[in-house]
Amino acid sequence: MMLRTGILNPHLLDLVSRIRHTNTLVISDRGFPFWPQIETVDISLIDDVPTVIQVFAAMKENFDYSHVWVAEEFKTSNSAEKLAELQSQVGDTLQFESHVALKQRVPGAIGLIRTGDTTQYANMIIESA
Repeated sequence: MMLRTGILNPHLLDLVSRIRHTNTLVISDRGFPFWPQIETVDISLIDDVPTVIQVFAAMKENFDYSHVWVAEEFKTSNSAEKLAELQSQVGDTLQFESHVALKQRVPGAIGLIRTGDTTQYANMIIESA
């Protein structure tokens, strides 16, 4: 049966289907470094299409998550509106840590989704419940 709603990208669906309890997944901005040891699904199209928040919003309907980490620097590098949008999408599971600490989590991730986001420190790491 052809998919008609939700995530349609077959590579993204394949990656997400392999995530299990407490596995992590990175959703990154366009400038995030390439990690050759981590499967990457690049869905960037043009600047800010799609954004990290848009990808997270699309995934959260079918993804049971317990923690979301974002760099502490997000709060001081972006507008109050961007921060409010992030907090409203993620909710109580949102945790901030330094950008350096966030990148130390990356090697343990199941995969990485690269977006076209140009937002400063937009990267997030999601832990499945």
